Amino acid sequence: MNSSTIGRISALLLRYFFLLRSSWPRLLEIAYWPTVQMIIWGFTSVHFSNSSPELTAGGILISAVLVWDSLFRSHISYTLSFLEEMWSRNLANLFVSPLRPWELILSLATVSMIRTLIGMVPAALLAIPFFGVSVFELGLPLLGFFLNLVFTGWAISQAVTGILLRYGLGAESLTWMLPFLLAPFSCIYYPLETLPGWMQTIAQYLSTTYVFEGMRALILHDEWKPDLLWKAFFLNGIYFILGLGVFCLAFRSARNRGLLLQSGE
Repeated sequence: MNSSTIGRISALLLRYFFLLRSSWPRLLEIAYWPTVQMIIWGFTSVHFSNSSPELTAGGILISAVLVWDSLFRSHISYTLSFLEEMWSRNLANLFVSPLRPWELILSLATVSMIRTLIGMVPAALLAIPFFGVSVFELGLPLLGFFLNLVFTGWAISQAVTGILLRYGLGAESLTWMLPFLLAPFSCIYYPLETLPGWMQTIAQYLSTTYVFEGMRALILHDEWKPDLLWKAFFLNGIYFILGLGVFCLAFRSARNRGLLLQSGE
């Protein structure tokens, strides 16, 4: 990576840093939703524990909420940074410069990781005094679960940003819709066998399913299953490449048709 590439990426990161620094509501919002989710599901977990101890053993519900939110936060953080460029009609200005698409992707991914950590770490720390649940007790596997879901979020974001380039802000609702479309099949709060057969078939092709199956095995049975984690990484690799392909095709089409100049419409 040469100095000019590093300079362009650094300039984008500095831009996004100034956007965050200039608006304290932005920073508050990043940490607000994961914390609220954790508190609501935490008290739900406390309520369920009286009737179904196994459901809340080891804080499984709270842990699942926190880990799942890392996917949602990584996706939203990535896509919102891209949408801010579209809302301000700045994409054309960016690509008049020598900025290359992969440099924009790397910048968005870096900002996404930073914003995800800003949102998730306070929520995870607050779960300890609130409910006596620490996801950090999962140890090194937690890093694997977290990275897998972040990669899944980025894969979704690649496809969504590509669609936004091609169809404009009329497709903005996909930003919020796609992660929730995966949720029922991802077995976040229940094991895979709970699903009907046709849903199990779909779930087996989702990386998220293997993440939460592996997490449940570790929390409930103290059984570490690295094969599930590697399956998740493998599927994420495929989905990331597919998402990148969608973005590159959409970018090429948008550039050839002059859609970058109309990206705010």
